[in-house]
Amino acid sequence: MKIFADSGSDLPKEFFTENNVELFTLRVDLNNQQYNDILDIDPKVVYDAMREGAVPKTSQVSPEVFLKQFEALAKNDEEGIYIAFSSNLSGTYNTAVMIASQVRENYPNLKLKIIDSKCASLGHGLLVLEAVRLREEGLAYEEIAQKITHMAEHMTQLFTVENLSYLAAGGRLSKSSAFIGGLLSIKPILHVEDGKLIPLEKIRGRKKAINRIIELMAERGGDFSNTVVGISHGDDLEFAKEVQALIEEKLHPKAFEITMIGSSIGAHAGPGTIAIFFTDKDY
Repeated sequence: MKIFADSGSDLPKEFFTENNVELFTLRVDLNNQQYNDILDIDPKVVYDAMREGAVPKTSQVSPEVFLKQFEALAKNDEEGIYIAFSSNLSGTYNTAVMIASQVRENYPNLKLKIIDSKCASLGHGLLVLEAVRLREEGLAYEEIAQKITHMAEHMTQLFTVENLSYLAAGGRLSKSSAFIGGLLSIKPILHVEDGKLIPLEKIRGRKKAINRIIELMAERGGDFSNTVVGISHGDDLEFAKEVQALIEEKLHPKAFEITMIGSSIGAHAGPGTIAIFFTDKDY
């Protein structure tokens, strides 16, 4: 069985080859050059360029890539699950559904489940990790798709950004709000609800924002003893490890996954972003 995932899952390049997961790359435009996320460009290059004033842009996975992979799946009579980046943050999911529909016209027995994760970054990545684990356990692909869909519905995604101007540049925040927020050291706490970015609270100061996020984690996650917590960061591993230590001290989760936010998401969130992911207490 094949597992497909987007580069928006923010898993490292070697993960895909080591775990036999097919990678669909979003595209990043930086200084008039287009790159395939993960394969052609390192996120640190994007973050350094943003610190110098560059405004990268991103675009969805190429339809031709979907067509090639889905036709190969059908011709080889293989089963596949594609865990897609949130449909409310990228057109990638909808394009994949359209291409799969086209392929089914010629190959009506195409065995492919496409899941709208409604997640981004390591929230998406945790779903992919779980799918790989379930495949290793030998579960049928329909059952894996069902379990991953259920997990996606219970994924909590909380994050804060270091610099509001990056969200403003990407159209996620007004420029006047970003300017005033910068003067006051305002750090917004945002979450992803039904796949959309939703502001939750405004906190003054980065450390206070993180402490508030941990309070929200306790409210939403309950007992963390069997929960894996994902932490992704915008080129600030040192601070991510500080956050890990704070979460460990207060919530004692089962394990952590830490990764750098990749180019396609980092292009909008900017350097210094910290994002936390976990399944809620109803999962």
